[in-house]
Amino acid sequence: MIRKYLTILATSFLFILTENTAAQGSSLPIIELKAGMYRIEAELADTPAARQTGLMYRTFMPTNAGMLFVFPEKAIHCFWMRNTKLPLTIAFIDDDGKIVNLSDMDPETQNNHCPRAPVRFALEMNQKWFAQRALGPGTVITGLPKR
Repeated sequence: MIRKYLTILATSFLFILTENTAAQGSSLPIIELKAGMYRIEAELADTPAARQTGLMYRTFMPTNAGMLFVFPEKAIHCFWMRNTKLPLTIAFIDDDGKIVNLSDMDPETQNNHCPRAPVRFALEMNQKWFAQRALGPGTVITGLPKR
């Protein structure tokens, strides 16, 4: 009886550990971006599945890490924070790498956050990352993928 209980307990623990690891880690490629003198390690969300999942379920993101969403065409791509536990700031970026606008996004909300003009790129960073570095609209992000 004790052996059966321990087996169930161990299996449950492994399931939770695996689920947590999957939620925290990512198999997405990482690219280096720059915003002025600041280096960013961005996970690349350039497929429909990666864009849909985004940073959902994560509970931690390093200071200079983020996620770059790349869309096949320019449009008004809006974002929300369903199942996203981290407070984030999103930068909507035009084809020239210029930030069009920023939006602070609170965890676990479904408010729409949209660019002010059609864009192909959106960069999510920890909330206030841009503000703490005095980066805003007009700042150029370099290292964006070419078409």
